[in-house]
Amino acid sequence: MFKYTLFTFLKLPSVFWTGIRTTKVDSECCEVSVKHRWINQNPFKSMFWAVQGMAAELTTGTLVMNAIRDSNRKVSMLVLNNKANFSKKATGRITFSCTQGAEISVLMNELIKTETPKTIWMESVGIDEAGDVVSRFNFEWTLNIKK
Repeated sequence: MFKYTLFTFLKLPSVFWTGIRTTKVDSECCEVSVKHRWINQNPFKSMFWAVQGMAAELTTGTLVMNAIRDSNRKVSMLVLNNKANFSKKATGRITFSCTQGAEISVLMNELIKTETPKTIWMESVGIDEAGDVVSRFNFEWTLNIKK
């Protein structure tokens, strides 16, 4: 996990300094964790929504970046849209996970085969220490072969 922490420190400093850390990455799933603390709080004694959004986007984006790396192709990636739903105050340690690794692999194969831009909606769910869902984020990613 050190390489992911180093990546956030160098390329995504806001992620690093707010305490978001990657805890699991494989071909199917990415999981990150962040603890509510002073640096990432809002005035209502819970985690600021933007910190939750960064953590959620990191889970989906990591799966996309890994699929691009595995393809050995130059591919651009960009978030087109996002949606969020907050169902409970985010306090304590929140774990975000995205389990759409297989879907992004299929999409990457289609992208390489057709060389036409592709989009995919990916969901990341934030769960607190009690196992309750605190937020859900959906990101629409667009992928395109670089010419």
